[in-house]
Amino acid sequence: MNEDFIKSFQSTVGQNINLCYQCRKCAAGCPIVYEMDYTPTQIIQAIRLGMKDLVLKSKTIWLCTSCETCTTRCPQDIEITDVMDIARKMAVREKVVPGIKDIPDFYKSFAQIIRIFGRVYEFGVIVLFKLRNRKFTRDLGLGLKLLKYGKMSLLPNLGKAFQTKKMFLKVKKIEEENR
Repeated sequence: MNEDFIKSFQSTVGQNINLCYQCRKCAAGCPIVYEMDYTPTQIIQAIRLGMKDLVLKSKTIWLCTSCETCTTRCPQDIEITDVMDIARKMAVREKVVPGIKDIPDFYKSFAQIIRIFGRVYEFGVIVLFKLRNRKFTRDLGLGLKLLKYGKMSLLPNLGKAFQTKKMFLKVKKIEEENR
């Protein structure tokens, strides 16, 4: 039981996760729980028990898509997506190798595309992701099908790119002022 982990997590998350009474509604509603190694309920309990290694090395924290289905269903109003986000940040800060090797590269690619274009540009995310992980032909068939059926565009929508760029610059300035 890692007491420091419990205290650190509780203070960072800013909510009382001890309110969770393990009803499992979060897990029952999660659309990707079948891919997780631990359910959201189990992650919450592991945090409460101070099981730092289990939490930070789990695939669950990286697979959470932040769809907020769990948060919506929680009778105690625990922001489970925030819990997963904080766990990811702790894992990155402590240089814990994620349970799924390519996930951090995907997150970086996704965030970079949002910063550049102001919205998701799937083809751009894929290109950056493939450049990072060097698996250029993996999933090529799926990508071609998405293009063929018009589910993905080769060109980005630039409508909000400039507004988003200004927003990121403003946030960066505020962060630098607060250092």
